[in-house]
Amino acid sequence: MKRASLLALVLAAWAVPADAATASRETFGSLPDGREVAAIVLTNQAGMKVRILAYGALVQELTVPGRSGPADVVLGYDGIEGYLAAPNYFGASVGRYANRIAGGRFELDGKAYQLARNDGPNALHGGVKGFDKRLWTVGDVSANAQQASVTLTYLSPDGEEGYPGTLQVSATYTLTESNDLKIDYRATTDKATIVNLTNHSYFNLAGANSGVSILESLLKIPAETFTPVDETLIPTGEFRSVSGTPFDFLTLRRIGDRIRDGRDAQLRFGRGYDHNWVVSRTVVAEPQVLAYLEDPASGRVMEVLSNQPGIQFYTGNFLDGTVTGKAGTIYRMGDALCLEPQIFPDTPNQPEFGSARLDPGKVYQNSIVYRFSVKPPSSGS
Repeated sequence: MKRASLLALVLAAWAVPADAATASRETFGSLPDGREVAAIVLTNQAGMKVRILAYGALVQELTVPGRSGPADVVLGYDGIEGYLAAPNYFGASVGRYANRIAGGRFELDGKAYQLARNDGPNALHGGVKGFDKRLWTVGDVSANAQQASVTLTYLSPDGEEGYPGTLQVSATYTLTESNDLKIDYRATTDKATIVNLTNHSYFNLAGANSGVSILESLLKIPAETFTPVDETLIPTGEFRSVSGTPFDFLTLRRIGDRIRDGRDAQLRFGRGYDHNWVVSRTVVAEPQVLAYLEDPASGRVMEVLSNQPGIQFYTGNFLDGTVTGKAGTIYRMGDALCLEPQIFPDTPNQPEFGSARLDPGKVYQNSIVYRFSVKPPSSGS
């Protein structure tokens, strides 16, 4: 038996090469009630590293290669205290319903549900204590020659933050050797409910502490329409053409070129870009490209893919210099942006947008891929 066990260990060591991706567990402080906040660090041999916290199932660090070396490209905090004091949804998994619901109210099967109004008159990102402020359970952690991954789970009880149904949620983060960071959100319920999950990372491909504004970045969104909003950032129900507007990113454009165009009421309402672009009208079978982002100086490129029909593009307009993040950096508008794959905001109240309903026996899924690469200096856009 001892020989067999030794042989098994030797074979296992051979099965996972020394240059394989890795997954390790750390401690990232503790909550006020004493519960430990675990951190899972995934790395690959191409120079990428991602640190996932059990608190909020969030991305705390995402280090990506560039022409002049690697850099962390997401905003956040160096300790758990920052996420508790001023979370700002940095890197978080948001739900039960990402984005806004008008008046914090919706109906399902003839019954009205009232949610917390935590964004002016509206509900935002799951409520006062949404999934971003919950301690998730660390499940499977694995690594091999192709990828490293971790699955986190959370059980949201019936009535939490006003939502019906007990919801079982999982978030699987996978880092591949081809520099894809994949996030697979899944959910099931025991009673009809609404679900819309996404990741709320704030990206700056120049580097989170580079001092380079994301207004210098180049963006492409393959969407011919977007959903305009009212003064409280709730969609009006219209699918408006991007043609001839500052919302046209069908071709690669510098983000800062039109963001200050005060002639467009939509930019005044959002204090910049904080809108949903319509790439398709329904969820699709396989992840589709929703956005292409490029930082000209570092050469870093990020493509965002998902099976979801829309993407919320947000330019960090509410970062006002009151928050101090990693390495003592004060965060201001333009320091980062969010690209959030999801169904459309306020869908439960707007039937023309489709459905956010999840029934027992069905599985909700949002499959997101952040695909990173480095563009050679001589390449054309």
